[in-house]
Amino acid sequence: MEGIHLRTTRTLGTATVAALVLAGLAAAPAAAAPEASGAKHGGGAHALDLTLLATTDLHGRVANWDYFSNAPYTDRAGDTVGLAGVASVVDAVRDEVGDDHLLVVDNGDAIQGTPLSYYYAVQEPVQETGATHPMAAAFDAIGYDAQVLGNHEFNYGLDLLDAYEGDLGFPLLGANVIDVDSGEPAFDPYTLVRKKVKGQKPVTVGILGLTTPGSAIWDKANVEGELEFRDMVETAEEWVPKVRAAGADVVVVLSHSGTGASSYDESIAAPENASDAIAREVPGIDVMVVGHTHLDKPSQVVVNEETGDEVLLTQPYRWGSTVSRVDLDLEKVRGQWDVVDAEASAIRTKGFAPSQEILDLVADQHATTVAYVNQVVAQSTEALPATASRYEDTPIIDFIQQVQTETVAAGIAGTAADGLPVLSIAAPFSRTAIFPQGDVSVRDIAGLYIYDNTLQAVQMTGAQVKDYLEYSAKYYAQVPAGGTFDPEAHTGAGNTPDYNLDIISGLEYEIDLSQPVGARIEKLTLADGTSLADDQQVVVAVNNYRRSGGGGFPHIASAPVVYDEQKEIRQLLIDWAQERGVIDPADFSDESWWLTIDGVRIG
Repeated sequence: MEGIHLRTTRTLGTATVAALVLAGLAAAPAAAAPEASGAKHGGGAHALDLTLLATTDLHGRVANWDYFSNAPYTDRAGDTVGLAGVASVVDAVRDEVGDDHLLVVDNGDAIQGTPLSYYYAVQEPVQETGATHPMAAAFDAIGYDAQVLGNHEFNYGLDLLDAYEGDLGFPLLGANVIDVDSGEPAFDPYTLVRKKVKGQKPVTVGILGLTTPGSAIWDKANVEGELEFRDMVETAEEWVPKVRAAGADVVVVLSHSGTGASSYDESIAAPENASDAIAREVPGIDVMVVGHTHLDKPSQVVVNEETGDEVLLTQPYRWGSTVSRVDLDLEKVRGQWDVVDAEASAIRTKGFAPSQEILDLVADQHATTVAYVNQVVAQSTEALPATASRYEDTPIIDFIQQVQTETVAAGIAGTAADGLPVLSIAAPFSRTAIFPQGDVSVRDIAGLYIYDNTLQAVQMTGAQVKDYLEYSAKYYAQVPAGGTFDPEAHTGAGNTPDYNLDIISGLEYEIDLSQPVGARIEKLTLADGTSLADDQQVVVAVNNYRRSGGGGFPHIASAPVVYDEQKEIRQLLIDWAQERGVIDPADFSDESWWLTIDGVRIG
């Protein structure tokens, strides 16, 4: 099944660019010139220009709104986010070059990441209500030509993904996503877009979609037995010639994959980040759109090892903060169009007022989401910040641990694992999360637990738990004996993100920063004060991402699962707080781990 689409891109009238957004949002700056940061490759005379605009990793963002802070989104760089800003960029470029010269594509991870996308997947799931998914509505109105599946498209299950695909007015691609039963691609591998330029022979652009195979690990519960994720390089080798044979003058690969190492053991699945390998090893590609890694890399050139041709890679910045612009110069070679020059640049959306058309399109869904996240669920007896959670035991992380521990302990009652010590793993996802004293809302809890993970539990040995903690402790830089710990200088060593600092409750332990990685965990005891023996069997509560191998932590992916009721951790936290009505650290706070330098505790 090749399942291609051959069509002429529709013309979308320019949306009115407005300075105002949804009620409560601040006005955006007036339109500004694009910020160019690309590099040319190739050269030669040309007879036809095409412009490709690309986004990636929108993660549920339409408006420039932070649902966790209940305010317009802001960051230190002053960037804005969301498809409303992207729409104004697309409109401006469409006015500049003409619709006959323009293609617009998205590189995946569209339907997970904000309370808006969560609400319409879980609280009022569109696959049940029949409502149009807000992201699909916005993409359609902007006039996208194609999108590739991201790994987060599988987070809410295949029924939701099917409904989302049905709402799109353009192909959702995934050449390496294979239906287990048929052995054929479960989604369109590619699409052909024909641009008819007055006075010229039509030019056909083939767009091939590939996604990271990591979904087989991270969303195993949703895809196992249904979908297989094949190696991206091998799939590109199969399909790029087919795209050319189908009539493509230009080949664009949408690669929801970055460059560099995998975050998991590659013996479990094919490499996670294969974009540069595809460009090097597969001939016949003109442009690749890169994503998944949330980097701002508008222009990179990779030389194909077989042909010596340069392949232009462009990665837009996540959440719609930038739109990649790729300008292609084509000339006829033996009667066929050929790309002779390509240049990529980044257009920052902060220079454009958001499209009122797009904001109006999702206004009701946005308002419903705002009302949902601002529901008060409990009262906190004191302010509980997460600021220091990456270097000291804090009550707000202990809150997560308590809920996970209680849930798993109840879930394994009466099973073979009943009676084993129950440990819990949590990580400091956000440095800015806080439960304020007084009213605690859904958004306060969602701001603490920002991912849509579900709770699982596995059985491990004491020796495996110690290995796990040693691996986690690589987050810290080494501090010499007698030295002083600096949270800014000595955390995140080796670019390890905060979410890969796993903290384990149900134990007491120290992390000696004067020791090298792999020999830092000391005084490891169970909660009752007894040493954790190497052969001690324990149950460990953990989120599905980590249990599936995300982050490459040892032992966890191969450990036997003893609990998996597909309960979302964030909702468990909300339910726990709502049932009690009070969040009191006296009910869960338990200082149980410490950083030390040569055996002397810090702080």
